[in-house]
Amino acid sequence: MNYPRIILKKGRETPLRHGHPWVFSGAIARVEGSAAPGDVVMAADSGGRPLGLGFFNTGDIAFRLLTDDPAARIDADFWKRRIERAVMLRRKVVPPETDAYRLVNAEGDGIPGLVVDRYGGYLVFSVGTAGADRWREVLIGLCREAVGPAGIYERSEGRSRQLEGLSDRIGPVAGEIPASVEVTENGLRFEVDLMTGQKTGFFLDQRGNREMVGALGREAAVLNCFSYTGAFSVYAARGGASRVVSVEASAAANEIAGRNLVRNGISPIQHPVLTANCFEYLRETGEAFDLIILDPPAFAKSRRDVERSARGYKEINLQAARKLREGGLLATFSCSNPVDPELFEKIVLGAVRDAGKTAQFLRPLGAGPDHPVNLAHPEGRYLKGLLLCLHTG
Repeated sequence: MNYPRIILKKGRETPLRHGHPWVFSGAIARVEGSAAPGDVVMAADSGGRPLGLGFFNTGDIAFRLLTDDPAARIDADFWKRRIERAVMLRRKVVPPETDAYRLVNAEGDGIPGLVVDRYGGYLVFSVGTAGADRWREVLIGLCREAVGPAGIYERSEGRSRQLEGLSDRIGPVAGEIPASVEVTENGLRFEVDLMTGQKTGFFLDQRGNREMVGALGREAAVLNCFSYTGAFSVYAARGGASRVVSVEASAAANEIAGRNLVRNGISPIQHPVLTANCFEYLRETGEAFDLIILDPPAFAKSRRDVERSARGYKEINLQAARKLREGGLLATFSCSNPVDPELFEKIVLGAVRDAGKTAQFLRPLGAGPDHPVNLAHPEGRYLKGLLLCLHTG
């Protein structure tokens, strides 16, 4: 097929040749042919040699690679192969007794802008690029064909769509969507609000880290900050923690957290759920803990937010470090894309040092294998975390 072409400036093709899936607008010398946002175009180097096919847009990210095969045809069969590949991977990596996981992870599965999460018999579908929006109906149909859901709810919203020139689209796509569904993760049961819950209703990317907390929290006093609907708390309590305190500012999320504890046979009296600001709670509590989990929402939405967000991450980690007992464990996370792992590590180190402590680095933390990332695309690793053991002196 004769696709329009974007010709890159001399020397600007290297990232694409090395597998990075994005080309920024400043790298483009010219556009040959008529190309509108969402169109498939051919990228070529300054000498006209083809580099691959991808989605075009007029914003900062001007090209998103679909395939480095210039002879490929981008049609329904192409997308069917991508969806089938994504489904096959999940069959390999999703553990037994788990029916909640990410089914499609955008560039990580070769479908830029498409995120599909599975919650039992339901799918939550999010489209974030103009290119994927062009193929929306086809992609929905292929997902239905692949997994046969009882219903699909769309939550295509947020800044990524605005940058692509798209308006929000929220609502049921297929079937009847209940107010909440119960899902199973490693045999534990959780209530999920598909329509209004954070992200697509549940933090699916933290499943492996929750397992880790369950194993590390034996006989420990655990503090779960920004606890949302209490998933880390459920794992910690079921893992044998002596006491788990969940702190979350949203009263609605805390109601679900309380129900999640009960549905897993855990007492909310022994393991309290508190509605409070996590910064204030950490400053004011007189209680010390053996394990603290910090999983805040994204403090930085763009690069201009990085300096402000760094202060927030510094403060919350400083206060947590002060509330850990000698030899206590800190599992700390950032899901802010503009805050890279190196910067996050420096921020946390500064907080630990200001608390008068030293830190042993035990392991890096990130999303689970149902959230694959293109190895050449570090921007896809939005969730970064550290497991640390803190000491005084």
